Parts: sequence; C-alpha cells; structure tokens
Amino acid sequence: MKQLNESAIKEEKLSKQSLISKGKQKRKRWESPVAGYLFLSPWLIGFFLLTLYPMLLSLYFSFTNYSLLEAPEWIGMENYSNMLFNDSTFYKSLYITLLFVVISVPLKLVTALFMAIFLNQKLKYMSFYTTFIYLPSLIGTSVAVAILWRNLFGSDGLINQFLGIFGIQGTNWIANPDSALGTLILLVVWQFGSSMVVFLAGLKQISPELYEAASVDGASKTRQFISVTLPMLSPVILFNLVLQTIGSFQMFTQAFVITKGGPIQSTYMYALYLYERAFAGFQMGYASALAWVLLIIIGVFTALIFLSSKKWVFYEAKGGK
Repeated sequence: MKQLNESAIKEEKLSKQSLISKGKQKRKRWESPVAGYLFLSPWLIGFFLLTLYPMLLSLYFSFTNYSLLEAPEWIGMENYSNMLFNDSTFYKSLYITLLFVVISVPLKLVTALFMAIFLNQKLKYMSFYTTFIYLPSLIGTSVAVAILWRNLFGSDGLINQFLGIFGIQGTNWIANPDSALGTLILLVVWQFGSSMVVFLAGLKQISPELYEAASVDGASKTRQFISVTLPMLSPVILFNLVLQTIGSFQMFTQAFVITKGGPIQSTYMYALYLYERAFAGFQMGYASALAWVLLIIIGVFTALIFLSSKKWVFYEAKGGK
C-alpha cells in the first residue's frame, strides 16, 4: 500500500510538472515577437500597400514625364526645375496657401480656445451646448457643407438677404477677389470643434489649486489666464497648432466646390493646382513633383514649430520649458 501511495504521488507530481511546462511553453510562444507582428499585420499591410508603396511610386513619377495614358518616361530633375524657374502659377498658389494658413490657423485656434473656456464652466445643459457647438466639425469638410456655404455667400444668398434688412447692398462674396478667400477662411474657422474638444480636455487637467493660489496672490482673471491657463495648456496648443497647420496646407474640398480657385485665381490653393495638373492636365509626373514639394514645405513648417516650442511650451513633468 505504501509503495502504491508513493507511485501515485510521483505520478501526480509528474502530471503537475508537465502541465507547468506546457503552460510555460504556451507563454513563451505568445511572448514571441511573431505574435505581436501577427496582431499588427492588418495595419502593416495597409501601411505598406496603401501608404508607403504609393509614396515611393509617386517619388519615382516625380522624375518622369507621365500622362496616365502612356508609360512614364524618365526626365530626371526637369519637373522640379520647371516648377522652380518657369512656373509662376506654382508660386501664386503657394502664396495663397501660405496666406490662408497664416490667417486661418491662429483664428481657428483662438476661437476654439475661448469656446473651450466657456464650455469648461459649471453650467446647466453644458453637454447639450458642447454637442451643438461641435456639430459643424462633425459633418467635416463635406461637399454638402461647401455647397451650403456657396449658397450662403452668393449674390442672392442668406448673408446678403440679412444685410438687405438694414439697407446694406451686399456683394457676391464668392465672386469678389477681395472677399473670396475670406469666405473660405471663415468656413474653416467655423469648423473649430475638433480643436475645441482637445482644448477642453486640456483645461480639465489643470489643477484648481493653481487658480486658487493665483487669486490669493491678487491675480485678476486676465492675469490667471496669461500666467496659469496658457502655460499649463501650451502642450495642447502645440498639438493643435501642428495638426491644424498640416491640415490647412492640404485644403482642397472647399476651394474646389465653392470657388474652383477663382475669381482670377484668388483662392487657387496649392492642392487644387496639384489636382488640376494631375487629372485635368494629365501631368501626373509634374503633379507628383508638386506633391513632394508640398510634403517638404509641411515638414519644414512642422519642424520650425517644434523648434520654437522650446521657447514657449511648458512641460510640468520637466519642471519648466
């Protein structure tokens, strides 16, 4: 009986050890990098096939004469030299785009910040106000919104009808070269919801004790905003600034639907010029060169923003700027 008990105990120990070893083997198998790459495979396949491969292909096309109808012909740097030395439309579209970015981005961020400050107050029905204010950004840069905007600012649009109540003769805002770009800027600023939500999240992370200490020291609301809110919110401002700058450089839908680049090319955005070169002029090689120059320009502006952030962005974890 004693020998039987001992053998039973040994068998039980062996079975436990085998189970433990199997568990360890399973853990090792799942701890392998292969498992991680397996889970990442949908994103990796999409990245290589839908992002990296088209980018490399467009880089090749930028050195060719490619009309979409015939095989690309290698011409070296000719597209880039023509762009820089012979293409006045390139510089005009770039100037208009830079003007659009410089005006629209600060206006959009300022509007989003002050609306976020308003929504950060403890008032009734604040969730309803937040949803209502965010609604214009929810519908995004859709064609329907662009058509609505074109009708609003047309010669017989709602804006001129409203001005007519006060005896003011409104112009055709979209057909006027002096105001056409302003209508596009106003549309972009009106869709400030995404930046506002990010600002609102940042405001909720600021400790109330900072405002209490500032008020004890006699700081007014304006001084609290300058000395507490802006420094503590500066990383969020940097985030929104980079995103909005990149997005504004690529603005296309509004200019294409509302003004088609007119009147007299006063709203002829860079992306619109690129599109017309590619699909209206069938100059895909030249359009690819335009796309890579735009990528470089966006990269330079983004780098400048990050370099300047060392002077004005406050990181609390690092104890300062």
